[in-house]
Amino acid sequence: MNHNLLVTGGAGFIGTNFVRYWLQSCPKDRVIVLDALTYAGRYANLKELEENPRFAFVKGRIEDQALCETLLKQYDIDTIVNFAAESHVDRSIEGPGAFVQTNVVGTHALLKAARNVWLSPSGKAKQHRFHHVSTDEVFGSLGPEAPAFSEDSPYRPNSPYAASKASADHLVRAYHHTYGLNTTISNCSNNYGPYQFPEKLIPLMVVNILAGRNIPVYGDGLNVRDWLYVADHCRAIKQILQMGESGAVYTVGGNNEWRNIEIVRLICGLLDAQLGASPALMRQYPLSPASRGRSSQTLITFVEDRPGHDRRYAVNAEKIRTELGFVPKESFESGLGKTLQWYLKNRDWWQVPTDQPTLRSKGITR
Repeated sequence: MNHNLLVTGGAGFIGTNFVRYWLQSCPKDRVIVLDALTYAGRYANLKELEENPRFAFVKGRIEDQALCETLLKQYDIDTIVNFAAESHVDRSIEGPGAFVQTNVVGTHALLKAARNVWLSPSGKAKQHRFHHVSTDEVFGSLGPEAPAFSEDSPYRPNSPYAASKASADHLVRAYHHTYGLNTTISNCSNNYGPYQFPEKLIPLMVVNILAGRNIPVYGDGLNVRDWLYVADHCRAIKQILQMGESGAVYTVGGNNEWRNIEIVRLICGLLDAQLGASPALMRQYPLSPASRGRSSQTLITFVEDRPGHDRRYAVNAEKIRTELGFVPKESFESGLGKTLQWYLKNRDWWQVPTDQPTLRSKGITR
């Protein structure tokens, strides 16, 4: 059966990777992207797909219920994959209103549109799926020896971002149980890979090292996160869409916990080795420590911790493994290698003005 997908937030980091993956792996399906093109969403990520007759892009917000209903009807959409979200914790601390607007009000508008079109009382219910992409942050923080988050973990969000995503999760669940909307939810651990905006940990580190700027690390750097390569996350969503049970929730992770400071030091060493072995790269990035005969670790700067900083996230992905057969293909080392190569080769994509404060003064974390 061929499918018509509406991918909201499809010009963002994970959305971009998912759109590209789906068009390649499902050659008979159509993908319609709806994206507001805020600071972290770029049409340039998808521009090369313009000539593909199975792809279309619409600029707009998920809060616009009328627009969403129009798209569902116009393109005969049977599958929604909702990536659209404000997602940076620091920004949520500074301005929580935008997170409530997009993540809560926006998700609700999209749910209302789906219900009106797919479950219209005037017609036969359409075969459909509404998949909501969420985060492990809705479960709060874990102690060093606590068991990993699972589908049964209680919700204990500690940041405005996490609270807004938790609210959206509850709305999706409610629309399934109250109205019969065919939904699934995935709560995923930290993603990394190509096209990630350089305010998140890994791309921020890479950009700052290549520019010779300090690497700010929150607190003692011992906060722990579970990491999943973005292409593996895309595969997980596909398996949920194709085989997941209606109303089900799946926690998705890489079984791959790292302390932030360990990742910082690992990437410092990897970039030093790559630049040190390549005169061409040293000429391209003359401000990097390796190009000056120094270690990138000299850039590490510990800064004051952010409010409410969760200490540890870890994800138990046993359910999606046993029920749907999903396991990550990339180790952290292999995925990180691909990620670093992408950023080294795509300077024009990530380069920003040197006075960009997000890259100079903020701590790094998820």
